[in-house]
Amino acid sequence: MSNNSLALPALAQAHGCVRLPGSKSISNRILLLSALAAGETRIRGLLDSDDTRVMLDALTRLGVSWRRVAEETVVDGVAGHFPVKYANLFLGNAGTAFRSLTAACAFAGGDYTLSGVARMHERPIGDLVDALRLAGARIDYLENDGYPPLHILAPEPVARDITVKGSVSSQYLTGLLLAAPLLGREVVIVVAGELISKPYVEITLNLMRRYGVEVMREGWQRFVVPAATYRSPGVIAVEGDASSASYFLAAGALGGGPVRVQGVGRDSIQGDVRFAEALAAMGARVDYGPDWIEVAGAPAGLRALDLDCNAIPDAAMTLAVLALFADGSSTLRNIASWRVKETDRIAAMATELGKLGARVEADADAIRITPPARLAADVAIDTYDDHRMAMCFSLVALGGVPVRINDPACVNKTFPDYWRAYDAITRVA
Repeated sequence: MSNNSLALPALAQAHGCVRLPGSKSISNRILLLSALAAGETRIRGLLDSDDTRVMLDALTRLGVSWRRVAEETVVDGVAGHFPVKYANLFLGNAGTAFRSLTAACAFAGGDYTLSGVARMHERPIGDLVDALRLAGARIDYLENDGYPPLHILAPEPVARDITVKGSVSSQYLTGLLLAAPLLGREVVIVVAGELISKPYVEITLNLMRRYGVEVMREGWQRFVVPAATYRSPGVIAVEGDASSASYFLAAGALGGGPVRVQGVGRDSIQGDVRFAEALAAMGARVDYGPDWIEVAGAPAGLRALDLDCNAIPDAAMTLAVLALFADGSSTLRNIASWRVKETDRIAAMATELGKLGARVEADADAIRITPPARLAADVAIDTYDDHRMAMCFSLVALGGVPVRINDPACVNKTFPDYWRAYDAITRVA
């Protein structure tokens, strides 16, 4: 492995057990909720990655105190009032942190500037800003309308319903839900159009409940947030990352297995555990426990599938690579959110799968993949500074061909130990 690429040899098998890192989605929600709550929160199993460090740094700049004690992260809540009223926050390419902190800062009564890396400044945020302005937020775009960086000033609250579009990113709704209690009144949030990635909103509602705020939901179109204050649950644990589980479960399907992941299972609050259902539909053998999932290879080979991926947008990327090994053309639908992630994932996936010999047809919200008769060997996969591209395409080596992953360190965004865990379960051909 050089600093810029990692050569993976042709692999024949995958089996073993992986303890998953904490969920990024849960970790950053818990950090913000703990910061906004009254009281001290002890967090167990918090993910240690680039994205969570970005959130912790931002909270520090906002005056939130936290510390590590043994295996726990202890956060001293500010009861809804950030002590620092003037701050410049650099949030890298952490979408969950950027969207939720935009909403929290909009209602915090201060003067804040939020910025990120160049790619973050290409990721749309206009729908969230429009919704926040309905509640009296004062937000200016510093470069291009509809995109970061942002300048946020103390709000002039108005008592009206908030409408937000649901078709681009569920993170907009999540940000509004998390920040709504800061307004000190009942808040009604109405979703315009189809809400994508509903399981991620379920995570938000579940965690808000743990911090004492019960949101009334009428379908997926109307959410009523009561006039309430977040209260620390005292101790809270972070589940393993279900999106990260997908790579190892897929390795079990490709490499014979069994491969077991520990940290998520039948009792998970994350929608991406449904990735295992997609594996079963492709013919893999899947078994569950309360906090584990195990997958073994498909006896008759993997079947192609046609799947609406609204509920599993991140894990669906892993299915795109698995499609290289299916018995026909696979179609993944309802993945428009890929366009506004760390990179344009539909375009990136089409390019890199094409290098391996696949025939790929892509449109605004779907991708169709026809596997080649034989995978091209020794292909250099570009990862676009996108952690999931690197982890997905590591599975190609289990097709019995060597592959090179460019910029392998991009996995640090969510899974710094990925390559060690990958090596531990794979066997060279």
